[in-house]
Amino acid sequence: MFKLMKLEMKKFKLSSYSRSAIIANFVILGFMFLISFISKMEGDTDFVNYQEAIGVIESFVRATFIIFASTLIAKLIIGEFKKKTITTLFMYPISRKKLIAAKLTIIIIFTFTWIIISNVFITTVYYYLTVNYQLIPGSLTADFLQEHSVSVLMNAISASCMALIPLYFGMKKYSIPTTIITSILIVMIVSNNNGSFSLNDIIIIPLSLAVIGLTVAYLAIRNIDRLDIRV
Repeated sequence: MFKLMKLEMKKFKLSSYSRSAIIANFVILGFMFLISFISKMEGDTDFVNYQEAIGVIESFVRATFIIFASTLIAKLIIGEFKKKTITTLFMYPISRKKLIAAKLTIIIIFTFTWIIISNVFITTVYYYLTVNYQLIPGSLTADFLQEHSVSVLMNAISASCMALIPLYFGMKKYSIPTTIITSILIVMIVSNNNGSFSLNDIIIIPLSLAVIGLTVAYLAIRNIDRLDIRV
C-alpha cells in the first residue's frame, strides 16, 4: 500500500499541491490581517476577541482544504476514469481495490495534514501580527489553546472524511465539475461562520458527513471490480 501511495504521489506530482496549499495559507493569513487592520483603522470591531477570529480562521482553512480534496479526487480518480487511463493501471498485477484505497488514503492524509499545519501556522502568525499592531483586544489563554487544539484535531479528522463525499457524485458520469461543485456545497453547509457559531459546531452534522464520506470511500473500494471502466 505504501509503495502504491509513493508511486501515485510521484506520478501526479503532488508536491505542486503542497506549494498551492502554502500559497493558500498566505492568502488566508493576508485576508484575516487585512480585515483586522482595516477594522482597527475605521474604529470597527469585526472581531471582539481572539477566540472569534481564530474560529473564522479555522472555518476558512476547513473550507479551503475540503475543496482542495475535491481537486485531488478529480485528479487522482475521476480524471483517470474520464480519460480511461485507469484501464492501463488495471492491466498491471495490482489489486484494483488496493489501488483505489491508496488513492483515497493519499487524499485523506493530505487533507488532514494540511488542515493541521494551516491552522497552526496561520493562527500563530496572525496572533503575533495582531498583537504587534494591537488590532484585537485581549489575549489567548492556555485553556483556550488546549480546547482549540482538540477542536482543530477533531475537525481535521471529520473534514478529511467528509471531503470524500464528492467522489460519489463525480463518479456518476466521471464529471470533474460535479466533483468540485459538490465540495463547494459541503463547504457552504459546514463552514458558514459568523464568528461565534457555524453549523459545524453542531457535532452531529460534521460527524454524519464524515460517516457518509467514509461510506462513499468504502463502497468505491468494494465495488471497483464491478465497475464498467469502458463507459
